Amino acid sequence: GRMFSDCYALAELNVSSFDTSNVTDMGTMFLCCEVLKSLDVSNFDTSKVKDMGSMFSGCETIKSLDLRRFDTSSAETMCNMFAYCESLTNLDLRSFDTSKVKDMSFMFDCCNKLESIDLSSFDTGNVTDMSSMFALCSSLESIDFGDFDTS
Repeated sequence: GRMFSDCYALAELNVSSFDTSNVTDMGTMFLCCEVLKSLDVSNFDTSKVKDMGSMFSGCETIKSLDLRRFDTSSAETMCNMFAYCESLTNLDLRSFDTSKVKDMSFMFDCCNKLESIDLSSFDTGNVTDMSSMFALCSSLESIDFGDFDTS
């Protein structure tokens, strides 16, 4: 975690060739990279990552993230993962395996330009905290929950 955390002035970052095959913690990896306009994590091997908490939190100017190849089958926490990603308008998370995730609190907090989100593939059977998951998502018009288990 915290590799590029609090790099407030970082405007460009090329992580496309990073070998992340043995990484287990990506929590707060890009936390508060406020002026970073784009980020290519499409080649990240996330198959062993357990902590994705606050991974992109505070990336205020990133407009899109390609997470279609993210393997989240080991992930246990996604709290604050996209919090304060104020420029994101949509997210394709249909490939996310959330079967082991326990914490989704504040996951999309303050994503105030996010208009729609498809969470139909989310398995929330083990989630114990969904508090404020969509807090202050003032532009959100549609959410596809699929078979969300909120018991």
